[in-house]
Order: sequence, then C-alpha cells, then structure tokens
Amino acid sequence: MKQCPALLIAAPASGQGKTTVTAALARFHRNQGLKVRVFKVGPDFLDPMILEQASGHPVYQLDLWMSGQAHCQKLLYEAAIAADLILIEGVMGLFDGSPSSADLAIAFNIPISIVIDATAMAQTFSAVVHGLTTFNPSCRIVSVLANQVAGPVHAELIRESMPCDLPCFSVLPRQTSNQLPSRHLGLVQANQINELEQSLEQFAKDLSRTDICQLPSCVTFKMPSSEFDLYKYDSQTTVKNLRVAVASDLAFSFIYQANLDLLRSMGARLTFFSPIADAKLPEADSLYLPGGYPELHLDELAANQSMHESIHAHYEADKPIVAECGGMLYLLSSLTDSHGKTRNLLNLFPGRAIMKPHLVNLGMHSAGFAQGELRGHTFHYSQLETAIQPLALTQPVGKGLRPEAVFRLGSMTTSFMHWYMPSNPVAAAALFSS
Repeated sequence: MKQCPALLIAAPASGQGKTTVTAALARFHRNQGLKVRVFKVGPDFLDPMILEQASGHPVYQLDLWMSGQAHCQKLLYEAAIAADLILIEGVMGLFDGSPSSADLAIAFNIPISIVIDATAMAQTFSAVVHGLTTFNPSCRIVSVLANQVAGPVHAELIRESMPCDLPCFSVLPRQTSNQLPSRHLGLVQANQINELEQSLEQFAKDLSRTDICQLPSCVTFKMPSSEFDLYKYDSQTTVKNLRVAVASDLAFSFIYQANLDLLRSMGARLTFFSPIADAKLPEADSLYLPGGYPELHLDELAANQSMHESIHAHYEADKPIVAECGGMLYLLSSLTDSHGKTRNLLNLFPGRAIMKPHLVNLGMHSAGFAQGELRGHTFHYSQLETAIQPLALTQPVGKGLRPEAVFRLGSMTTSFMHWYMPSNPVAAAALFSS
C-alpha cells in the first residue's frame, strides 16, 4: 500500500470551471515544490493537454468501464509512489454517467471538491450544494468553491445561506482572466492558447487566496494484484521491435498516453511525424493516425502531396495502418469543413465526410475482434458517406446510441472509434501487425 494526498475536482455540470481550477491547483502545488500527478475522468483529450502543461507530467484517463478498475488502481498506485499530490478532474456532473466521477471517487475513497459557477445564483447555491452532498452518502465531499462570484455582496448572499454543517467553502471572484477559452468540441488545444504559461500562473495566484489550496488528506492506494499485469501479452502479439510511425501535430493530437505506453512496453519503437509539415513518413513497419482536427487544417493536409505519396507507398507495401476518427477522415477521398470548403485528401479509403453543425455520435463503445473485445469511445461531428461495407459494428454502452462501423481495407483498420488499447493489449497489437 502507498499513501498520498489526493483530491477529485467535480461539479454539478460541465462548464463550471473544473479544468481551470484543477490546472490552477496543479500549478500552485507544483510552484510549492511538490510533485503533482493529474488524471482526467472519462475519455477526454483536450483537458489533459492543459493539465499536462500545468503539472509538467503526462495526464492519464481514469474510467471504470473503458479501462477497468484494476487498470485505474494500477495507474493511481504508480502515481502515489512518484507524487506528493494526486489531482483528478471529474467529467460532466459529479453523478453523470455510469460509471460516474462519483463512482470512481467511491471506488478509491478519494475526497471530492465541488466547483460551482455561481453566476446568476444567490441562496439557491446552497440548495445545489445540499443536493450534491446528500445525494450519495458514500461520497466524501470535503470542500466547495463558488466560481465566478460577482463581488463581496454576491459572496455574502451565498455564504450566509450555507448550512454550517456543509463542507469548507471558498469564493473565486469573477475575472475575465480566470477562464480557459472553449470551442465547439471542448477546450481549445493547449498549444493554441496564447500565453498559456502566464494564464496558469495567474490562475494559481488567484486560487492561492482560497482554502481549496490546502493540501488534501492522504488516501491509501493498494498495490495491484500480482495476477494483474496491464501489459501481459502472449505469442499472438507481434509488435516487438516493430517500427510504428505516429502522426502528431495540430491536426492529429488526440491519443491516449496509455496507448503509447502499451506499445512501447510490448517492444514497439515509436517515431512521431507531422502529416502537415513533414515531406514523408519516417521508416516504419506500421502507421498510426490518431484523431484530431484535420478539418481545421484542410489546405495544409491537401497540399502536402509528397506525404500523400509516402503514405500510399506504405499502404501499397501491405504495411498496417490504424486510423481513428480524424485519422480516418484524412484517409478519405475528400473532407468538407463546417464552412463548406472541400479538399481532396489521401483517397486511400473511398468515400467522403462532411462536418455537421450538430454532434453525430458519441459515447463508450466496444468492438469484437478475433483476439477479443477492444473498448473505446466516439465523439464526432462528421458524417461519413462511403460504399465500403464495414468489417464489424461496435456495441454502444448507452441506450439510444448508434453503433460505429469498423472498416478493414487490406492492412488498414479504421473507424470513428478512439481505441483504449490497454483494454485488450493482444487485440491492439494485432492491429499493428502485418
């Protein structure tokens, strides 16, 4: 067992300021000389980019369904060994989803701090707090932060209505400087936020005036069972010494750190390249095209014909390609962005996609492969049009959600799915094997 101070930052809904507060806490404690490890609940890519810059360390996802409790236990235990503080940013509202942020906190006995946007609220704020703290007695809610408070009078209206038996209460005044910018798919990528370093320092300074910056209580994290080995694999996995080229730039940046760790642990040698800027692929046996925002970089992707030729040569040599969501869009004949601009792309996957103003599909899904079930999630605004018949359809977890198609064309496997590869290392390895 290993003890380490830990805190889960949650909220009654999205858009309350969880990421800003978590990033500010990470930077504040990092500035105090502490080693901070940050996690994100759920299958998010954008928030972890901000949190990684705030903490100075890679941010991993925790999800009791997608990765499983044993995997979460392993990640938390390893973080507790290395860190002086563990911070976890929740997803959506505290009790939203199944499993929820609350379920994760209960599973590992982690205390919770609630962030609530107090805009246009006064005494009703305390009713929201009362509901959150009493909904499930198994949750240990230890503090509440009122975010975006208009001024001293607003703060006092909220404070005087708070029952004395409710958790530690702090106020964060409304400032245009203490919120991160958003776009239609969530937060802007960290490397696209101007002066992010200065903003993080200001967030930390603002938050230092509140009680939430006190070091949380220690949590005991158990060592994973000796029977559990996340990266256990057998003779079916053939990625040892395999050279895997991984797309990584502004257009392709949605990738789980745990996926990269898994491939490396199984012996793969990863090389990163930019489909936007590089002239050709690095020497590679397999190609990994993760998700991202190719629709925001259509001109550059379409213009890089030497990269097109290099990827075509890779495919024609019958070398594997694994493409997820935005990576799949890059493989198509054409892509049309939300403004109606269309550009021809790789044309390895016959079909086209159009960006829609509304969400097309989302949620947790699993898919069956010869090596077993592989889990992941989908979240996209693009509509695919193709005559190619899918190899399989995913099984969505949520009711009313549509399955996603999984396509196999020669040595290429592609889908809107973002695979969480540690959910089945053998199946993941097979995707990259010739």
